[in-house]
Amino acid sequence: MGIILKKVFVGMPKTIGSKEAANPMEREWTSAIFKEPVEGPIWVGKTGLAGDGQGDLEHHGGPEKAVFAYSFENYPYWQNELEIPEISSGGMGENLVMEHVTEETIAIGDTFQIGEAVIQVSQPRQPCWKPARRFKVKNLALLLQNTGRTGWYFRVLQEGAVEERQTFTLVERPFPQWTIQKCNQIIHSKQPNFVEMRELAGCELLAPGMRATLEKRIEKREMPDIRDRVLGPNE
Repeated sequence: MGIILKKVFVGMPKTIGSKEAANPMEREWTSAIFKEPVEGPIWVGKTGLAGDGQGDLEHHGGPEKAVFAYSFENYPYWQNELEIPEISSGGMGENLVMEHVTEETIAIGDTFQIGEAVIQVSQPRQPCWKPARRFKVKNLALLLQNTGRTGWYFRVLQEGAVEERQTFTLVERPFPQWTIQKCNQIIHSKQPNFVEMRELAGCELLAPGMRATLEKRIEKREMPDIRDRVLGPNE
């Protein structure tokens, strides 16, 4: 069965919460994770979808993270695991909800025609504390990371309009060995395999920023402290 564009979501940053809240999970924060479904065609440009934005331009957005995609198949897992029925399509802040594909079956460099656009997988998403804040599950970023259900980013090779229910046509698959699941295992392992990490860092279609990050880890022979990313101000 072919890969389907189940839903399309866009949204601009907004601020919610209370500055005076005693509970860190209730305090004021700004994010573009709250996205709304789009009906009809929408333009996919080199740096993202029309009407979409990011609240943290240091870690999100740009041509290598132009489009964030998430597997529709992941949501039943989270609904059961977290016992949160309302965690559903769009919940992770994704632009494209893709059906009949998962992190185990999509790889770096996979290039698809969808509508008028041509897009290429650039890297996994590194989950941060914001989905955790949204759903009031403090360790959600770690759960996303440890299960490998992170989602992934696309770069845009050819701009154009897309629309939900369209089918993704695979144009090229140059690195089938570098599935998003495999990348996540290498990037987040508590016992890093620096030989595999060097091989992944040499993948020419992995986002340059991620390649540089891996090279730095290899040089230092150590993994980063992830607390700021996965827990941040939720602590």
